[in-house]
Amino acid sequence: MSEIFWKQKTLQQMTDEEWESLCDGCARCCLVKLEDEDTAEVCYTNVSCQLLNTESCRCKNYANRLSLVQECLDIRKMSPAEYQWLPESCAYRRLSEGRPLASWHPLVSGRQQSVEDARVAVSAFAISEEYVHTEQLEQHIIQLYTIEDVE
Repeated sequence: MSEIFWKQKTLQQMTDEEWESLCDGCARCCLVKLEDEDTAEVCYTNVSCQLLNTESCRCKNYANRLSLVQECLDIRKMSPAEYQWLPESCAYRRLSEGRPLASWHPLVSGRQQSVEDARVAVSAFAISEEYVHTEQLEQHIIQLYTIEDVE
């Protein structure tokens, strides 16, 4: 795998290994999202998918997630237009929009810890959907930000 493959290839040209390495492990895509019916704005909640290990920010059953969770996004099969459902910080969305990877991304920083340091990982605040009633989701809407937003 080339060290800077993400600058040399489109998302569609990437191998499975390259594609998977783009995931920074923040788990923001695993947060429950609500869409405003009037504006189509996507709002994030601090409520995570039941399969997310909220401490490690990893899926408990990644191989079977698509069959177990109806709302789970198969990002590899999404069109760039559908990337609006991904957080602004997401490498897949950033690259599809012609933006570089964030400075804290492990492929740039060389450290997985940089995701935590940038306060991008959900491990500090996510609550499993097992503990939240669907009627309470609006009370859990949050504003996501990254270190780049405050620099």
